[in-house]
Amino acid sequence: MGFADQRFNVNLSILFTELPLLERPAAAAAAGFGAVELWWPWVDTPTPARPELDALRKAIEDAGVRLTGLNFYAGRLPGPDRGALSVPGEESERFRANVDVAAGFAQSLGCRALNALYGNRVEGVDPAEQDALALENLVLAARAADRIGAALLIEALNLPESPHYPLVSAPAAVGVVEKVNEATGLGNAKFLMDLYHLAMNGEDLPSVVDRYAPVTGHVQIADSPGRGAPGTGSLPLEDLLDRLRKAGYDGWVGLEYKPGDRPSSEAFEWLPREAR
Repeated sequence: MGFADQRFNVNLSILFTELPLLERPAAAAAAGFGAVELWWPWVDTPTPARPELDALRKAIEDAGVRLTGLNFYAGRLPGPDRGALSVPGEESERFRANVDVAAGFAQSLGCRALNALYGNRVEGVDPAEQDALALENLVLAARAADRIGAALLIEALNLPESPHYPLVSAPAAVGVVEKVNEATGLGNAKFLMDLYHLAMNGEDLPSVVDRYAPVTGHVQIADSPGRGAPGTGSLPLEDLLDRLRKAGYDGWVGLEYKPGDRPSSEAFEWLPREAR
């Protein structure tokens, strides 16, 4: 086994960002990839104008790549925010306004995975109040995802880089997955296993893989430390992905790493072109 046995997509919100958004799908295709994923591209609005949605859809279609993952609106990401759905007030309302927009855009491109970032803790707000709001909004998102035949992904981030984010372990994120599935009865909430974030948390990655592969809907990778390409850090990513395959995971693996001080097109030398 090895990297050649995986299905990789490229996250266009962290790779190829030296290019305008609408040029990135074609750049990924030129690098040999047939699938891409995105954070919510319109940081300032959960409800972009129709021409903006249509332009990105056309860029993806014209490039001949598949959109295999999309984030719901998550606030300023990249930036200080880590989601909106648990943040009372305007941000939560913006998330709700985005749910059907994001699901509709995903459906138009055959995308079957929608990631809902939980949001930071807010000073002066009872965490229990935020968790209740989060569950309410995640139920709405799960139902919207179900209407288009998609999974709702719930991700653990890492404590050093996201100190105000409450889901900073695999068990914490999977616990929310279970609560959403119990509340909806749909079973379409899944764990997003980002091996970089889990490594930064100091988790036992082989144990996480073995325990949570059955509830995993998507996997993302970057090496650690540094969040660079595989081979730039110390994570045994090839072995971990092999372990995931043996545990039954056969979905996409998102490349969500920083290219470093070089063009993104030069950041894939670790992966033979025929394996992309």
